[in-house]
Amino acid sequence: MMSTDKRVFVGSLATETNTFSPLRTDLHDFKDSFYALPGEHPETPTLCSAVFPVARSRAPQYGWNLIEGTATWAEPGGIVNQHSWEFLRDQLLDQVRAALPLDIVLLGLHGAMVAQECLDCEGELLEAVRSITGQETIIGVTFDPHSHLSQKRLDNSDLMVVFKEFPHTDFVIAAENLVDLAHRTATGELKPTLSVFDCKMIEVLPTSRHPMRGFVDRMKSLEGQDKILSVSAIHGFMAGDVPDIGAKIIVVTDSAQEQGDRLAHNLGMELFDLRGKTRPEFLSPEAALDKAESSPNSPVVIADVWDNPGGGVPGDSTIILREMLQRCLEDAALATIWDPMAVRTCISAGEGATLPLRFGAKTSATAGDPVDAEVTVKKITLAAKQRFGSSIVPMGDCVCIDVHGIDVVLNTVRSQVFGPDAFSILGVNPARKKFLIVKSTNHFHDAFAQISDDILYAAVDGPYPNAPETNVYKNLTREVWPRVSFPHGDPKLTRKAV
Repeated sequence: MMSTDKRVFVGSLATETNTFSPLRTDLHDFKDSFYALPGEHPETPTLCSAVFPVARSRAPQYGWNLIEGTATWAEPGGIVNQHSWEFLRDQLLDQVRAALPLDIVLLGLHGAMVAQECLDCEGELLEAVRSITGQETIIGVTFDPHSHLSQKRLDNSDLMVVFKEFPHTDFVIAAENLVDLAHRTATGELKPTLSVFDCKMIEVLPTSRHPMRGFVDRMKSLEGQDKILSVSAIHGFMAGDVPDIGAKIIVVTDSAQEQGDRLAHNLGMELFDLRGKTRPEFLSPEAALDKAESSPNSPVVIADVWDNPGGGVPGDSTIILREMLQRCLEDAALATIWDPMAVRTCISAGEGATLPLRFGAKTSATAGDPVDAEVTVKKITLAAKQRFGSSIVPMGDCVCIDVHGIDVVLNTVRSQVFGPDAFSILGVNPARKKFLIVKSTNHFHDAFAQISDDILYAAVDGPYPNAPETNVYKNLTREVWPRVSFPHGDPKLTRKAV
């Protein structure tokens, strides 16, 4: 075991902000989802706090004196209350000050947080950390790919590692890479440099299918060659109205700036060339249900991609459910509709009770109309949780109700559906259903592909701003595709490596 000689601080402050969402986010939302004070982080990681368990496991080997700060995460939602942001920011900064002197600071961030008076929360946080620690401290950060990369973040970080996969099945791997690179930098083995290329595009880039599958595999194959330490792709988050919205490539090299710049440029233009080719087929609700009804496979999974709480919207749309009811579908299940009031009513009624219930469509004029029906409460699960890889995601108190033959899961803590256990914890066997409707864009894919050979994507218009070519961005000033056809100048010149 090495002697303890490096003081290392870890912290995590994360959420994804949909600036178009009818919701707002405050401290209660962070505490509802995940809030761990220093020393209280569980052994299991969360999406943006995997640096905690990874740093713990590496500390004895690396000779680290590990100081843990607060780790907190709020389910994606609307703009963060300014007082809540300042409280959480200042809490973490006070912990950094108290831990001085520091050799390394490792932060698990999301990268798409926006507060009422701050368009670049992560940039503001990193700038403040740098001002506290000084230039000699190594600052490393993990980001979710659905984030925004500002110059302020680059100016105040030594290392950046972004999850490569969408679904984000590799968030622990990203934390391991960051921790290992930070250690090698602290020993003097490495002198990392960051290279970035702006792809100037807004697109959905799922890595569970080609061509993004091949692009990610290519990024992975480059790491460890020559002086290339890490290669990441920022996908961007189209629901965040900020100046830096859009896809970017990050290359970390060992003191090889020109090589990194050249590779970032070339990969960035390769990614730009995939524009318009990466999305799965998005069907209307009617077309998706038509296709599901005619499919010989069972179960057929339909993703309600735009009413995804993971994108910051409420997750209480009833549009696709109403279409199912109109068709008198049976042998079907839907998860989830966020409606704490309806859940409370069903809990009061008790399992087995039949009652008239109004549920859904409470928070947006574009999420359909509430459903009024006589329902049966089939199952109540208090403090329900689902899994996403090695992380545990709270769903709050939940109920499963029978609505004219359709099983519907209602929840109290907003969460997208990650896997079949979102049904099974409510007494529904998803493998035995003909139709499964999930509110998620793509994080559900890997888990549901284990039980279904037929996965469809339904693009149901609602509160999510899903058309970047026409979304009303007030803070976007540079040209990006698809708002312009080619924002990189002369195509022949931009194809050349810098």
